[in-house]
Amino acid sequence: MNVIDDIEKSEIDKLGTNIPDFGSGDTLRVSVSVVEGERKRIQVFEGVVISKKNRGLNSSFIVRKISSGEGVERTFQTYSPLISKIEVVRRGDVRRAKLFYLRQRSGKSARIREKLPNRRSDAVTKTKSSIKNENGEKSAETQSND
Repeated sequence: MNVIDDIEKSEIDKLGTNIPDFGSGDTLRVSVSVVEGERKRIQVFEGVVISKKNRGLNSSFIVRKISSGEGVERTFQTYSPLISKIEVVRRGDVRRAKLFYLRQRSGKSARIREKLPNRRSDAVTKTKSSIKNENGEKSAETQSND
């Protein structure tokens, strides 16, 4: 690692922000601090991530939503002090990193499939329990039948 990367990493650690793991196609709810005159409030912007740029401290992402039938995109700096919270609403199942083609689409064609939880992890735990049963241990089902 060079010196610049070390400095950026230390600055990110100093910020102490909790940023969830997300990617293109995910639906996010971003809470942004907005100043109107003397009042300060938090405004929530919810939409689909169409682009993510990972550049250390200069990382950013673009969120797109449909508001009153009009597409609205907003670019957020990932480590900005204006962002109070980022939460992932749902995971999207996409095959691209940049989803700019959604700009030309509307309605049902602009939908993104939801990424389902991995079923393989359940199968792995079942096979591990069956291996224990072969070693002489009784499962709860066989004990209740005895």
